[in-house]
Amino acid sequence: MKLIILDRDGVINEDSDDYIKSPDEWIPIPGSLESIGKLSQNNYQVIIITNQSGIGRKLFSIEMLHAIHKKMNIHLAQYGGVIDGIFFCPCIPEENCNCRKPKPGLYNDVSERFQIKLENVFCVGDKITDVQAAENAGGKPILVRTGKGKDEIDQGIIPKHIPIYDDLASFVNEIIAEKK
Repeated sequence: MKLIILDRDGVINEDSDDYIKSPDEWIPIPGSLESIGKLSQNNYQVIIITNQSGIGRKLFSIEMLHAIHKKMNIHLAQYGGVIDGIFFCPCIPEENCNCRKPKPGLYNDVSERFQIKLENVFCVGDKITDVQAAENAGGKPILVRTGKGKDEIDQGIIPKHIPIYDDLASFVNEIIAEKK
């Protein structure tokens, strides 16, 4: 099984310091949906792992999160893309739960649910917390410059050994080309 794990905000869609609280606020990053389509068409199972503390902060409901994901899936279908699972943490940081990145709880859940070790699974994110969670779970972290990525690279907080790509499209194009 080929599995890939993607962060949502900043990797698939534009991020916002004010949170993505409704389908209207969900705007795909150019090339991201096409890239997920390529992954699906090349037999990758695509999983999303995302912190969604806006739920814990009472900025939006789980039902609204589902509506956002419904919009994402409708747009994704135009490119033949399929999301095989969405794992999210609704907790605020102060709860110190195991599912909130940088902790590996959601990654461990994916490993267990899909019966796969993450050592060969690419985990694409745009923040140091994505990198840390992937490493803590034994995955292969990849950082993109979209979302918060460029700022975190500029701050020097991304370890030198982490591969960095301009965006999801540039990473996907590379791994698909390597497989052929």
